Amino acid sequence: MLLTKSKYIMGMQCPRYFWTAMNDKNKIPEPDERAQFIFRQGTEVGELATKLYPKGVEVPFDDFKTNLEKSKELLSEGKPLFEAGFKFGDCYSRADILVPVGDEWDIVEVKSGTRVKDVNLHDVAFQKYCYEGCGLKIRNCYVMHLNNAYVREGEIILEELFSKRDITSEVEELYGGIKAKVTWLLEIMKLGDIPEADIGPRCKSPYACPLTECWDFLPANHVFNLYRGGKKSLELFEDGVHGIKDIPEDFKLNNNQGIQRDCDLNEKIHVNRKNLKEFLSGLNYPLHCLDFESFQTAVPMFDGCKPYEQICFQYSLHIVDEDGTVEHKEFLYEGSGDPREEFINSLEKDMGNEGSVLVYNQAFEKTKLEGLKKIYPSFGDFVDGVNSRVVDLWVPFRKFDYYNSVQKGSASLKAILPALVGRDYSNLDISGGELASVSFFNVNYLGIGDKDKVRNDLLEYCKLDTLAEVLIVDKLKEIV
Repeated sequence: MLLTKSKYIMGMQCPRYFWTAMNDKNKIPEPDERAQFIFRQGTEVGELATKLYPKGVEVPFDDFKTNLEKSKELLSEGKPLFEAGFKFGDCYSRADILVPVGDEWDIVEVKSGTRVKDVNLHDVAFQKYCYEGCGLKIRNCYVMHLNNAYVREGEIILEELFSKRDITSEVEELYGGIKAKVTWLLEIMKLGDIPEADIGPRCKSPYACPLTECWDFLPANHVFNLYRGGKKSLELFEDGVHGIKDIPEDFKLNNNQGIQRDCDLNEKIHVNRKNLKEFLSGLNYPLHCLDFESFQTAVPMFDGCKPYEQICFQYSLHIVDEDGTVEHKEFLYEGSGDPREEFINSLEKDMGNEGSVLVYNQAFEKTKLEGLKKIYPSFGDFVDGVNSRVVDLWVPFRKFDYYNSVQKGSASLKAILPALVGRDYSNLDISGGELASVSFFNVNYLGIGDKDKVRNDLLEYCKLDTLAEVLIVDKLKEIV
């Protein structure tokens, strides 16, 4: 078994996760649809980055041994190398790009993000350890990432799409400790039993760990579910407090966190009828319950787009009259081009000119509409009219005017619906926004999957998002 750069990063995050990946890999789930989508995005970015080095040579990876031999052989040609692999002891790493500078080399690590992260520094430090161990002289280290200020207009301009940052000094600061960390991880790798490791923030950073059984000893409403708990949650856990109901009275909590503890301790539901009544009285009918779905790509696909810009492809709209009559309208893009103009065109036809526009967490819908107005100025009056009528259903739940322990500290729509109404998304094949966007992209742009089924699943999912808004408002009316 070899210690690769990805396994090194894994080990730095959690030795238990690392040991499992090396010795009991069947416990690590296969990458899901979303993970595969991210991998494909990363591959596309990496391939584009190599075009900035037109004289570069890609080192073949037909098999491990061939890659090592060919990488060593190509060093003498003095050309940029892509995916060159080097083995030093029990460590192995392939470089995204190695750039020759006289008799030295620069490491260029390509990332599909829009900034340099701390984990990138550790990644490159491990690479340098491997390459220098094999006799290469490393001059400088760089991270090449996407420029989030770049706006596509016509063909992609690679020199503007990418930014390159010198991280040599940061890597040097880490470099002295690499050997000890490598030795430690190699020892862990050879252990007969899985090592112990405490849970905490590292379970989600820099990447989400799939070993959820580490959390099984906690009660259902544990301190890590404390609303915006952050350091408080960790402090409580380290002091031996596991359940929210067990938080001591003298421990300082904000108002919402105090409501959480009180509800869990006394098994009750918190309701601020005065505030809920005030919120409901601000709704004007006909009520337009609205929700958008979108996808994003690392490399902008369409003119006027930046890296990772959200592209709206679907909406659901439930229109509720004051007498309780409900009408449902929807749009889902069918083509493989830019969906935005069809999206805004359809929305303008379906939206009435009067009544509140109810959304959940208004920043997304309002921002997307403003973006569409910039691209299609003729829709300016329509967008301004809609945005002026937006009411955010998230507000009373964010303020804990209603709280039920079933929510486990969350004020998301998917937590509120079962807590308040008793319905959820569990019977849907697409039950979350991330899967919705990936599924749409795969069938429409890559031809992956059953298009008819995915379309039906998308329509059902988005429809429930706005039906949930209708049901939640009805339930709040009942309460007050």
